[in-house]
Amino acid sequence: MISRPDKRLIYDVGAHKGEDTEFYLKMGFDVVAIEPMAELFESLSTRFVKEVADGRLTLLNVAVSDRSGAQQFFASEKSDWGTMIPEWAARNEQFGVRNRRVTVQTERFETILEKHGIPYYLKIDIEGSDLLCLKALRPFAAKPKFVSLESNKVSFRGLLDEFELMRLLGYDRFKIINQQRVPLQTAPIPFDFQPGSSGLFGADLPGQWHSAVNAIARYIPIFARYKFFGDNTSGARLVRRAAPIVPTALRLLPPWYDTHATRMDHDESG
Repeated sequence: MISRPDKRLIYDVGAHKGEDTEFYLKMGFDVVAIEPMAELFESLSTRFVKEVADGRLTLLNVAVSDRSGAQQFFASEKSDWGTMIPEWAARNEQFGVRNRRVTVQTERFETILEKHGIPYYLKIDIEGSDLLCLKALRPFAAKPKFVSLESNKVSFRGLLDEFELMRLLGYDRFKIINQQRVPLQTAPIPFDFQPGSSGLFGADLPGQWHSAVNAIARYIPIFARYKFFGDNTSGARLVRRAAPIVPTALRLLPPWYDTHATRMDHDESG
């Protein structure tokens, strides 16, 4: 039984091109990076060959699932939109972003945690499957000090379920981070965050930590904006039609947000 998290370990679940992995390594952490797409995995293996050889980086070419084996994955032509979830793939098609079906190896996140340990920070960005990683933490006595995930902005019931799960895991303080503003963040080391990266984490995050009630309240106007201008709404289609004439209309389209959580009132032994 794992009794406490590894203070030098970060999980990058949904590593993509390694934008976040690079930052974590430069911050001095060891990293377990998970990426299901073969071409992205090969690129990561080449980019970080030294860190892998030094034992600072473990690369896993799997998709997180509720079972191990081989499963269908929707590889998107927009590489960071790849997903295991058919509904998410259909949403991508509505945006005019095509998918192709590929077979990938899958693994239960519980198995990954048992083998590689509980991290200090768990970053999750796997297009609709984020909660599988949080649910996998339930049987472990130890929990990460910090976690982040891309929260639901379509179903308010779904958002409440996320916060309830985090509460059951012991997380009691939260920050809602506008991911479009990540490139404006100032890192504690010389580093420029790229668009699409997760950015700062833990104590370095800007702003104050909020209770669950206050964090959920902050999501109410975000949901309202998504209702009128999010995803494939009529408002979003109107904005895109107007954009060639009035480029500033694109500002009406909502950014995406990550929820960061921590266990302020708990020690790191869980």
